[in-house]
Amino acid sequence: MTSGASTPKGERRRAALVEAAAELLVEGGFDAIRHRAVAERAGLPLASTTYYFDSLDDLISAAAEHHGRAELARGRAQLDGLPTEHRGTDSVVELVLDQLLGEDPGYEAVLLRYERLVATGRRPYLRPLMRALGEELRELLTEIFARSGLAIDRDRLDELVALVDGAVVNALIEVDPDPRAVARARLATALSKLGS
Repeated sequence: MTSGASTPKGERRRAALVEAAAELLVEGGFDAIRHRAVAERAGLPLASTTYYFDSLDDLISAAAEHHGRAELARGRAQLDGLPTEHRGTDSVVELVLDQLLGEDPGYEAVLLRYERLVATGRRPYLRPLMRALGEELRELLTEIFARSGLAIDRDRLDELVALVDGAVVNALIEVDPDPRAVARARLATALSKLGS
């Protein structure tokens, strides 16, 4: 990042570019993030993307971090409003799915989310960020379970996340119009066994 971004105006412009790139990421995946598309979305000159970011990879990393941190902030806000009490399986399932699948339960949104997750494997520069965000997500999920009266260890949490991921991917392969419902059913079954 150049020194121009250290001014208030530069910080605002850089933030606008990151936000625009994050929106494009959510709407169309990594391939949607192009210098021209980001600049147009942000309402800034095309040259601003190369002025504030060393490379397209740098811009993509900033967008992925912005989006990931925004999702974690929403999850933490949800957690902050969550009293510690025993919750029924259905309530816990919805809380967990909110974190794993995001705000939009629609087929296209879930498909794009999983495409983004898988596509990070082709972008080694994103791996440290994705690992860090994944660790924070696991901590958030662990706290949701604890506040719901279900203490689970890391291995069991990883199994439940893998169960949801597998259910969603299978639903996407089968073009099931409601992958969240498929994941909901699998997770509810697993959690009912956990409580017994």
